[in-house]
Amino acid sequence: MKGDASLFAAIDLGSNAFRMMIGQSVRRNQQWVIQEVKTLREPVRLAEGFQAGALDELALDRGWQALARFGKKLRGFEAGRVRAVATSAVREADNAQLFLASAERHLGFGIDVISGHEEARLVYAGVTHTLPAAQTMRLVLDIGGGSTELILGRGAEPLITESIAIGSGTFGTRYFQGGRITAPALLEAERVATLQFEKVARRYRELGWQQTIGSSGTARMLAKVLKANGLNDYGQNGITYSGLLRLSLRLLEVGHVKQLKLAGLQSHRLSILPGGLVVMLAAFKVFGISHMTPSEPGLRFGVLHGLIHKSC
Repeated sequence: MKGDASLFAAIDLGSNAFRMMIGQSVRRNQQWVIQEVKTLREPVRLAEGFQAGALDELALDRGWQALARFGKKLRGFEAGRVRAVATSAVREADNAQLFLASAERHLGFGIDVISGHEEARLVYAGVTHTLPAAQTMRLVLDIGGGSTELILGRGAEPLITESIAIGSGTFGTRYFQGGRITAPALLEAERVATLQFEKVARRYRELGWQQTIGSSGTARMLAKVLKANGLNDYGQNGITYSGLLRLSLRLLEVGHVKQLKLAGLQSHRLSILPGGLVVMLAAFKVFGISHMTPSEPGLRFGVLHGLIHKSC
């Protein structure tokens, strides 16, 4: 696979995890689509390593080690076939330049620190890549570890993009320290998230939409947990408001994430569950969402999409 001229690689330096996706462009049903070849995930947890606005030594080292492992898989790749993007944790860290200097050396490629709006645009490109080209209005929500991107688009065209500095990792650290869950903390976290969404909601409501899509690991995790534990009404798939409310009650009943007995919940997702849940609940409430469809493609697909188009 190393150096294969048909392959492209996208690396996403997220606040919870670093991920690398290697893919290629294949023709399917009369159109070109991105086919995933290999995906790697490293639970770096950068957002947990914030101390007074900077990434602590442990977080820096976890990031560098993960990128060194990615770099080994990318030997032989030409620079034009690889793009690494860093999101909110690196965007906001006072010592970002210290991290990046060594990070690029470990990876063997440059790293772009992208704005929230650029992140939103790439997320939307990734999501719509696999959807029918209909002129449907779509609301896409991407809850990451340190920020949440909101995109309203028609067909493949994003119309409004927003990036809000709330995420599953930062909210988990701020309101559910050590995995402890209380009713006051849940209510306060949801209140703060609701206020943030309300600041931008009017423009979205004015245009309206027919379909709501969740593109992050948080959305996919929540959809999986709701289905596996029968928390949605009438066995529905995806994410529903009633399902989210039932899940929050489960969390309050046990009081700690380590006491949770939920089917379909991977252990590395435990720490981001409470924060991701409250941000999702707030979004459902503010935007009047009753049902959301999770999307596997997201940021990394969008990055690959851009690389492949540039090479054509």
